Amino acid sequence: MTTHAHQTAPTQYIEAEGVRYAYRRFGTETGVPLLMLPHFRAGMDHWDPLVTNGLAANRPVILFDNAGIGASGGETPESAEGFAENVVRFLTAMGLAEIDLLGFSVGGYVSQALVLARPDLVRRLILVGTKPRAGEMEGLGERVPEVADHDVLTEDDYLYLFFSPSEASRATGREFWKRRHARTQDVDPESGPDSVRGQNALRADWNTARGKRFEELRGISQPTLVVNGNNDIMVPTINSWILSQYIPNSQLIIFPDSGHGSLFQYAELFCSYAARFLDAEFPFS
Repeated sequence: MTTHAHQTAPTQYIEAEGVRYAYRRFGTETGVPLLMLPHFRAGMDHWDPLVTNGLAANRPVILFDNAGIGASGGETPESAEGFAENVVRFLTAMGLAEIDLLGFSVGGYVSQALVLARPDLVRRLILVGTKPRAGEMEGLGERVPEVADHDVLTEDDYLYLFFSPSEASRATGREFWKRRHARTQDVDPESGPDSVRGQNALRADWNTARGKRFEELRGISQPTLVVNGNNDIMVPTINSWILSQYIPNSQLIIFPDSGHGSLFQYAELFCSYAARFLDAEFPFS
C-alpha cells in the first residue's frame, strides 16, 4: 500500500542541531527508504514525478532540502562533506539507521562524501549524471557556465543543459518540463543567492583533487549503479565511466541520444533498472 505521491505528499519539517529541515516522504509504508539528493540549485520540486512516483511504487521515497535550500533553514554548506554531515543529522533525527541513496549531479558528489564518511548508513547507491572528485572537464558544453548561472532557469535552459540537441530528446524534455510543474500546492521555494553561492563553492571544492586522483572511490563498498546519458554536457559522460571503473562493485548504464537528464528522458526505463537493482536479493543478478 502506498501513501501519497510526488504531487500530494505534504512538506514536513524536522529539527536537528538547530536547523529545521524540510522533507517529503511518500510511497510504501515499509521497506528500506530511498533518499534522493538533487542537482545544483534544486529542491524537492525539481524531480520528475514520473521518476519519484515510479520508484515509490515499491519503497518509501524521501525528498529532502539540505540546509539553506528550498524550505529548509540554516546556511548552505560549501563542501560535499558539509552537505553530507547535514544528511547524517537529518537521518539521525528521523530515526533512520539504513537507507538506499540516489544522488543526481551535485547530489552525487554529496552521496559519495556520505558513503565514504558513514558507510554504515547506506545499503545501496545510485549515482546519476555525476562525477568523482577532480573529475574530467573535457566535454563540458561551451555555454553551460553561462546558462547554469541564469537567475531563473527557463524551459529552454533546461532543454540545453539536460537533453541532447535531437528533436526526439528535446520533445521528451518538454514533456518533463510539464511534469515537473505538476505540483501546484505547497511548492518548494527556489534557492536564494546565498544558497547558490554556497553550492558554487561546493562545486569548486569538488573540482579540487585531494591525494591520488580517484583513489578514494575504491573505498566505496556499497553495490553501486552508475547512470548517465551518452552526451552529458553538464557533467561529461566520461566521468560515469571513471566511477564504474574505480568503484569495486558497480555497474554502468548509458542511455542513447540523451544528456544530463537521462533519468527524466527515459523515466520508466530508468525506474525499472533502479527498482531491479534495489529490490534484488543480490545486486546485478
